[in-house]
Amino acid sequence: MVWKPNVTVAAVLERDGRFLLVEEETEFGVCFNQPAGHLECGESLLAAVVRETLEETAYRLQPEFLLGIYNFRIEERDLTYLRFAFGGRILGHEPARALDEGILAAHWLTVDEIRATQAQHRSPLVLRCVEDWLAGRRYPLDLLVDYHR
Repeated sequence: MVWKPNVTVAAVLERDGRFLLVEEETEFGVCFNQPAGHLECGESLLAAVVRETLEETAYRLQPEFLLGIYNFRIEERDLTYLRFAFGGRILGHEPARALDEGILAAHWLTVDEIRATQAQHRSPLVLRCVEDWLAGRRYPLDLLVDYHR
């Protein structure tokens, strides 16, 4: 049997000292996460983060940098997530757009509010990505190369 990680993307967006998180219904109850989701077959990482951000928040994202790559293993569930987190700017908002199934709301939260909800985070990567943002981590998008045959 061949092991493969789940490849995911996430958008870490800050506006006026607040970060965009989604409140979502999960199998473990209501959780907070960055706008995030799985890479689809044939999709680039950049296209995936733009799509997921729009689907989950109704905000249109222009990715400008890679924030980090995170390898998250959950032993008891035999799951590994390889998360590519991106930062960028918001190009617009479509408030009338329906959000993805399971997304209850999109919230702009302060760092203190994010830390206060840590017990409800989808994973430890939620806070880690915010902390990496605050630490100034920014990597050029040209690190990512897409080849198709």
